[in-house]
Parts: sequence; C-alpha cells; structure tokens
Amino acid sequence: MARIPKETVDQIIHLADIVEVVGDFVTLKRKGQNMWACCPFHHEKSPSFSVAPAKGLYKCFGCGKAGGVIQFIMDIEGTSYVEALKYLAKKYGVEIQEEEKTPEEQLIQNDKDSQYIVSNWAKDHYHKLLTDTDEGQSIGLSYLRQRGLNQQTIKTFELGYSLDQWDDLLKSAEKAGFERKYLEKTGLAIERKDDQGKDTGRRYDRFRGRVMFPIHNISGRVIGFGARTLKANDKSAKYLNSPESDIYHKSDVLYGLYQARQAIRNEEVCYLVEGYLDVLSLHQGGIRNVVASSGTSLTESQIRLIGRYTDNVTVLYDGDAAGIRASLRGIDLILEGGLNVRVVLFPDGDDPDSYIRKVGDQRFKEYLDSSSQDFISFKTNLVAKEAAHDPVKKAEAIREVLQSIAKVPDPIKRQVFLQQTSGTFGIDEQVLITEYNKLVKNSSGKAAGGTPPSSSNTAARPASSPAPTRGPQFQPELSPEDEAAMYGATEELFGPSAADATAADPDAEPVPDVLQACEREVVRLLLLYAAQPLAEDISVAQYLFSQLDETPIRTPIYADMLHLCRQEMEQGRWPEVRTFIQHGRGDIRSLVSDLATEKYELSPNWSTHQIYVPRELDQLQQACDNAILRLNKVNVQRELSARLDSLREPLDEETLMETLHAVKLLKQMDDQLGNMLGTVIPRGA
Repeated sequence: MARIPKETVDQIIHLADIVEVVGDFVTLKRKGQNMWACCPFHHEKSPSFSVAPAKGLYKCFGCGKAGGVIQFIMDIEGTSYVEALKYLAKKYGVEIQEEEKTPEEQLIQNDKDSQYIVSNWAKDHYHKLLTDTDEGQSIGLSYLRQRGLNQQTIKTFELGYSLDQWDDLLKSAEKAGFERKYLEKTGLAIERKDDQGKDTGRRYDRFRGRVMFPIHNISGRVIGFGARTLKANDKSAKYLNSPESDIYHKSDVLYGLYQARQAIRNEEVCYLVEGYLDVLSLHQGGIRNVVASSGTSLTESQIRLIGRYTDNVTVLYDGDAAGIRASLRGIDLILEGGLNVRVVLFPDGDDPDSYIRKVGDQRFKEYLDSSSQDFISFKTNLVAKEAAHDPVKKAEAIREVLQSIAKVPDPIKRQVFLQQTSGTFGIDEQVLITEYNKLVKNSSGKAAGGTPPSSSNTAARPASSPAPTRGPQFQPELSPEDEAAMYGATEELFGPSAADATAADPDAEPVPDVLQACEREVVRLLLLYAAQPLAEDISVAQYLFSQLDETPIRTPIYADMLHLCRQEMEQGRWPEVRTFIQHGRGDIRSLVSDLATEKYELSPNWSTHQIYVPRELDQLQQACDNAILRLNKVNVQRELSARLDSLREPLDEETLMETLHAVKLLKQMDDQLGNMLGTVIPRGA
C-alpha cells in the first residue's frame, strides 16, 4: 500500500500557516494575540472562533471545535487525515511522492484509478449526449424540463442521457482508448450470455434510453450512476443503478452529499429524502442541504457520513403509510448514532419533488418549518393511532416506541420522550420506566453473548439517571488514525493509543476524577512551558520529569502524552503545541487543543493603568511545585484509603502491624504535603 513519507508530512505541516488556511474560509480579525471570526461550523452573531497563530491552533468556544491546521481541513471539508494532508500539499506546492508500492499494490491502485477515470469519462459522455444530440434534447432534456429543472441544476449535478442503442457507450469508449474490462468492472457494460449461461464474448451497454444521474463520492469523483427509463412500455425497472464495484458501495454513499455538504454544515441540519428528483428539485428551490438514500434502506455508514457535518437530520416522507413503516428501522439507526431526528410528512399523493413544484419554494420552506416534529413524537402518534381500539396492539405499540427511546444516547432527551409517551398513551410514567429498563436489560443481556451493546443500552437504569453521552462526531468509514497508519503513521511515529492501553487491561481500575485533574495539570504545564527556565536553572520539562520519576500516571491519554513529550526530548526537541496539534491521533489533537486554548486575554489597557495581574509565566516554579505536590497528595490519599479499607478484613498479627505502620507513615506524608500546599491548618491554630 502506498505511504506518504514522514519527511513529506513534516514539510506540509511546516509550510501550512493556520491563519492563511482558515482565512480561505472565514474573515479573521485580530484581537490581542489571536485572530477571531464567527465560527464556520455553527451559526452565531458574536465571534467565538479563535485562531492562535503562535500555537498553530483554532478553537471555537461556542461549539467546541478545535485543533490544528490539518484538523481544520478535516472538519471544514469532511475529509480524512490523509485527504487533508493532500489538500494542504496542493495548496503549498508540496509534491507528494508516495513510497514505492509492491507490484500487487500498484496493480490494485492502477485498476481503481482506471475505474475512476472511465466513470468520469462516461459522465461527460452522457452529459454531452443530453445537451448536444437530437435524441438527448428531444427525450432526455425535454423530460428534465418537464420536471421543472433548469440548466444550472442540470449542470451542477452533471445530469446526462444514454442513447437508446445497444452499444453506443461501448463503441465510444473503445474509440477513446478505454479497455472493455474497466467498463465491465464499473458496471457500464454487461457481458451477453447464451442459453446455457456461457459468455458469448459479446458486450452491451447497461444503460440505454435513460436519463443519467451521476453519483459522486464525498470528494466529487464519479463512482456510479442512477438511471431512469423514459419508455412508457418498458418492462424493466423504472430506476436502474450501477452494481457494486471496487469504487462504488451503495451503502456508503448518499446522493447529493457532495453538492450539499457545506450547506448542511451552515444550516446545521440535513434533509433526508428518497429519490434523485427530490434532491434536485429542493436544491433548485434554495434548499441546498438535502441528500437522498436513493431508494435503499438507510445504513450505518450513511449515518456516519451525515454525522460528519451535522447532528440534526430531518426526514421528509410522502404520505404513503407502508413506506413510512418500512423506514422506521432506519430512523432508529439514526437515533442510535446520537443524531437528533425530526420528521416532515407530506399530504397523501405528494412527495418532496411534487409538493415543491405544486406550492413553490417559499411555501415549501414554510411547510417544513411548521410541519416538522421530533421522531419519537411522530412514531408515538403513528403507532397510537394504529392501536387505538386494541389493548394488545396498544401494549406492543408502547414497547415499539420504548425500543426507539432506548436508542437515544442522551439521558435528558430520553426522560422527556418518556414523559411525552406517557401522556400520549395515558400510562403512568413509572410503568414506562420499568418497562424501559426491562427492554434495556434484555438487549444488554443478548449483547453480552455476542456484539457489545450500544452506549445507550449498556445498563438497565431509570431514564432520569446518568448515562454515557455521545462520544466523538461520526468518523469516516476509515478513522483518521487507521488511515494515517496506512500511510506510514505507525506506532513508532505516533505511539500506542489511549484506547489501546485501556483495551489491553479491561479490568483496570477506573481513574478517579480528582487524580485525572492532577495529572492533566502536570501535562498542561509540560506542554505549554517545556522550554521555559525555572529558578534552579532547569527547564520546566526537565524539572517535571525529574519529579515524576517514581510517580505512575494512571490516565492513559496523559501517560501517552508524557511518553510523546519524552520522545521529543530524547530526539533533541522541546515538546511544542505546534507539533502535537498536527498529530495523527485524534485524541491527542483534541487534548492539545483543549490544554492550549484560553478564551480570555488580559487587555493591554491594564498595564496602561498600572494594574498588575500576575501571569502564570512569572510564577512557573510555584505552579510546577503545586502541580507535583497535589498529584503526590492524591496518590498518597488513594494508598491511605486502600490501607484503611484492608483493615476491615481479618488480618494476621504481622500483616496488621505492617498495615498500621504504613497507615501512620501515609498520614504523616499526607499532613506534610498539605502543609507544603497550605491546605492543612496546624493543630492549635
């Protein structure tokens, strides 16, 4: 597999200026040491998005997005770590010479590249047939005009037309120099077989006499096609899609996402429809944040794609009750993924495409606003109506709603939904909570024998009690860490992950919050002030490491961070924010951005008015001493607590005396550390 050499990665990171890169997307204004703007990731009136040029990082104090220049491109473009590197390489003129591939790897890459190339050529060919041929204009273009689509929409989505001939594409492709095997691998051509199912050696076009809808991946490359027949007496399927291929996996693709991704981020909601024309009509009507599942059941991969850009999904249904019922499971998947789901139901006989053409753009938008309801309420009302006069069906309907509520990771939302369900069905809320806990317990029990349960169903708990909240935003199909590893960012470069360290010891004792806070403070001082000298003519990094020599760091992410800092110093470099903010591991980038950003800066006017405010930089020795002392005190108190607990158990005389002696020494150490920190009041005071 191809790898980007580490030297090239380092060069890209060195050249990439975060102010320049971020400035391509927002207008930055200087205030103090940092640059500020309204956040590009959420709507706001007052700027809360900060860029720190000296540290090479950005932070939004409104939505919490933070990181370095690579992370910014990943966030703003919805790309992977490697794709962000390539984006920056192109911007700064860095040539990426991938390390030599094996013959097998080169063959695979060449094969996929050829499929991309022939798919793009086919898209251009179909588009030209639509606009430049008599058949394309009279049939294909006439149909699109009839559906209300204008030239700009046709151009934006690169629509086309396939001639009603057996081998137009085949002949044109061969004339252009393309090999037949790539037309077959992408599904553009089909082999003809005889009555016994044997290959006759003849080929023909898959798409004939159809309007063509190119399907793009998130980077804008054409990977497949959807096609609608325009023949009134055609016995084949109305819509025909490209088959699965090396470059096209329908469960990983949403139609229109390439064109909609920025609008989804700006509007903070994604409208989910079913068909190609729904997307096209809404996009043309000014609703750009719309995508389609293209008639397939919604998949987890598609939900992860949406999650790159927003936490909010609104599903647009036509009035077909059977279709709604069939789609409920897909929406449960969206809930389980931690996204907020709302529903808009159109009048019977209408779908999004027909309704926007019927009422116009403005009234359609007003309908979306007035008719939108949260999914749990929608489902509750739907099943309650179906089971209105049947007690058995009503009980099953309640369980069906509870199963959806159990998919919601947020405990507060679950509590609200349980209250709403209680009111709709006229059932005591405590009864619902009891039944909810049974469902969760059963699902957890089943998961214990197979796949681990989801974060929303890990324990049978009252709906009002704490539960794990949703973790990081949905990642691409391949996580940045995994993809970075594919490109040479191995453990030798990035170190083992905190998740790996935890997984290696699943029975490890949880780290208390107070201990995590103390360890975090040590890491923060080390990261921000590593090279700063202290009173003893020693650097902060050297001093902290000397004091930590015998002190275990129990929080995996902080232990990883200290290990990486040691590696930097062993290689003759000071640990720096600018280095780690570009790290291949997402948890490291997130930690560094949190530790290195400050929401407020002292006004320069304070010094003008001779108001002196001590800076941490001027009191580093005290800050480092206090951090080490607090960490040691917490560790001593943990050990003391463990010894005292052991005294509750039967002990032989020798062990008892040893334990009592240890308790005495630990109490003395705790008092001494308290005195040094000024947290202990001397006896008699």
